[in-house]
Amino acid sequence: MDVDARLQHAVEQFWEGRAKQQKKQIDVGKIDAGTRGAVTGGTHMGALEVLVTDILIDAGLKKLDVKSRTGIELPGYYRPEKMWDLTVVSDGHLVTAIEFKSMVGSFGKNINNRVEEAIGNAVDIWVAFREGRFGASPPPFLGYFFLLQDHPKVHRPQRRFKEPYFAVDPIFQDVSYAKRYEIMCRRFVLERLYTSACLVLSTEEAKVSQPAEDLMFQRFTAALRGHVVAFLGSH
Repeated sequence: MDVDARLQHAVEQFWEGRAKQQKKQIDVGKIDAGTRGAVTGGTHMGALEVLVTDILIDAGLKKLDVKSRTGIELPGYYRPEKMWDLTVVSDGHLVTAIEFKSMVGSFGKNINNRVEEAIGNAVDIWVAFREGRFGASPPPFLGYFFLLQDHPKVHRPQRRFKEPYFAVDPIFQDVSYAKRYEIMCRRFVLERLYTSACLVLSTEEAKVSQPAEDLMFQRFTAALRGHVVAFLGSH
């Protein structure tokens, strides 16, 4: 499987899906503010989900065990359950749960929301695992995939923070939004909130770049394959 070519195609599908949704909103006379029309119609990460599904099946999992539309609810600890974007339950064991997220426009407005959401989801499922919600299964692979619009605004160093009482971590000073997303994904893995994370940037013309070697899609999928192989080898 040519993973890079498949990733390129999936990103192209992402942008095509957004454009079609915006056109549909306009055609029916329901026009959301800004680019919201491209978001409110539902997920456009379907091709990415299909790509990861194919990788999981190629690694040896049964196709029927990989879910990305239905059967994706998993129990939590602080809430009854949450719908993940892709899940694999095999022989009563939770093998993996993956989130596919994107950010197009409103970069500064939504970055904190993305961080809080991702941390909350990870903490919730890990405590649920500790409490035995997934039976006697080994720890699952928790994955986080993030697609960020490659736009001049995401590369501009941001102004300093107010810091009325305490100093902000120096790593965040004078860095761009793209760099902050990179720090976010890297620290998710360092703090073991997620087993692996991936950060992909793309222009609206679907030109793909991956600024951080440790967050590249190839490394993400290699870690996922390794987890699946180890799981199948122990069952």
